[in-house]
Amino acid sequence: MSDKKYVIIAAGGHGTRMQSEVPKQFLMLAGLPIIVHTIQLFENVWNDAHFIVVLPEGELIRWEKIKKKFLKKNKIQATCGGATRFHSVRNGLKLVKDEGIIAVQDACRPLTSEKLLTKCLEEVIEKKVVIPVVELNDSIREILKDGSRNRNRVKYKAVQTPQCFYASILKNAYRQTFMEAFTDDASVVEAAGYRIHLVDGEPGNFKITTPYDMMLAETIINK
Repeated sequence: MSDKKYVIIAAGGHGTRMQSEVPKQFLMLAGLPIIVHTIQLFENVWNDAHFIVVLPEGELIRWEKIKKKFLKKNKIQATCGGATRFHSVRNGLKLVKDEGIIAVQDACRPLTSEKLLTKCLEEVIEKKVVIPVVELNDSIREILKDGSRNRNRVKYKAVQTPQCFYASILKNAYRQTFMEAFTDDASVVEAAGYRIHLVDGEPGNFKITTPYDMMLAETIINK
């Protein structure tokens, strides 16, 4: 396997729950756009990684301004996303020309620790398909047509990113036709017949989705 490393930053969403005209990945967090925090985290651990940023259509100009101001020295390519995360990641994969390791990271996870990034890199080299997960703290219920029912949370995990794969595995998986069940990259790879290996994620590695998440991230970074 090649020692090349690729990081696909999934930044194709508009973040309607953030209630902002500016897509949430471009909002300022402790003096930097959220997406810049996320990219800089990987730079410190995944040395010489090639970055591929997948953006909403119409946001390339805004991105180029951010890149010019904050990320001048980075090796970053950009492409437009699609109707779903599946289509956005597939567009990003078109820019991966060689074998190696690919991490797919949500643009709005700016608090991923170096420890977790190192763990994912080490594990994917051996396991080929690795994703971080965390325990569920709340009770959960399954919604049914006629109501709901309790489920044992011990049997479930919440999934995070970065999700890491051999490039050949991820590219092969994304040759499938889209299905509604494809909510993340691991679900696509699993449907293609590959085993998913889990590593312990971190509670602090949450995805900024709402104004409350933004406030919490700001507090954590300032401390």
